[in-house]
Amino acid sequence: MNNTTYVVYARIFKAMSDENRLRILDYLKEKEHNASELLEKLDFGQSTLSHHMSLLLEAGVVESRKNGKWTIYRLNPAAYEKMMNWMKRYLEG
Repeated sequence: MNNTTYVVYARIFKAMSDENRLRILDYLKEKEHNASELLEKLDFGQSTLSHHMSLLLEAGVVESRKNGKWTIYRLNPAAYEKMMNWMKRYLEG
């Protein structure tokens, strides 16, 4: 593996290393959500959600698209597949 690959995996793991971000990912596993819908389920405000979403988007774990005035968030299955493949190779030695 090259250094760029390690950087990508480190970003993914960092993005997933926070309980609030894991909670967000769990909600997005069910279906796409906009920020307002996520805030209804979470115990923090807009600025905290923006911070978490920025990290998840930067890591490529979450994708977004515009729908009128709303930004819709969804999981990026390719990032999960990449991470799971790496973990499987790592654990198998």
